[in-house]
Amino acid sequence: MRSGDNRATRTAPAADPRDIPDATVARLPEYLHALHTLGEGGHRTVSSEALAAAAGVNSAKLRKDLSQLGSYGIRGVGYDVEVLRQQISDVLGLARHHSVALVGVGHLGQALAGYAGFANRGFAIAALFDVADETVGTELGGLRVRHLDELPIVVTAERISIAVIATPPVAAQTVADSLVKAGVTSILNFAPRVLDVPDNVDVRKVDLAVELQILSFHEHRKSRGADPREAA
Repeated sequence: MRSGDNRATRTAPAADPRDIPDATVARLPEYLHALHTLGEGGHRTVSSEALAAAAGVNSAKLRKDLSQLGSYGIRGVGYDVEVLRQQISDVLGLARHHSVALVGVGHLGQALAGYAGFANRGFAIAALFDVADETVGTELGGLRVRHLDELPIVVTAERISIAVIATPPVAAQTVADSLVKAGVTSILNFAPRVLDVPDNVDVRKVDLAVELQILSFHEHRKSRGADPREAA
């Protein structure tokens, strides 16, 4: 069977993206990553069990999630890898590349700016911003670091709707305010503080310290004998 032949995947009219549960949306990138890996490995079809294992979820949850997209595997065959990859990409809005602004070019910002995984998944860092005199005007990855005051002009020129905040926490809210005023409607926030934004602006928070604290909890629980009741 040719790669992309949808005989391996039964499809129905997809649900309105606005009706797809947030929990399902949060898992779709994991499915997409697994499908990319399978495709690169030469796999044309994949069973729900194999795809679930690759994504780290149970197969019943995966089948329910994919049914939200109007996609159903064929018993004994599974899902067509390319067809399903395209469906998920469409739902996630990855049919076009997204230009992203990065604010805060310290150590974390520099690492994020140099991360090749963004471009591989449809996102391009199109503009860098900072306010430090020693940073503004320097170049990083072929981009000149601009002063935050230039944000409105650049956001309009580059058609930027997504931004990443990698500033110290004390500056994060001011930066968020500037981004919203410039027209940015989605923010990925690495600063360890809660942002106050309008209802039409989506914020995803990445707090590395919190993730380490959660891992600390699991280590503590394991040291108590791995009995979940002891950690209650």
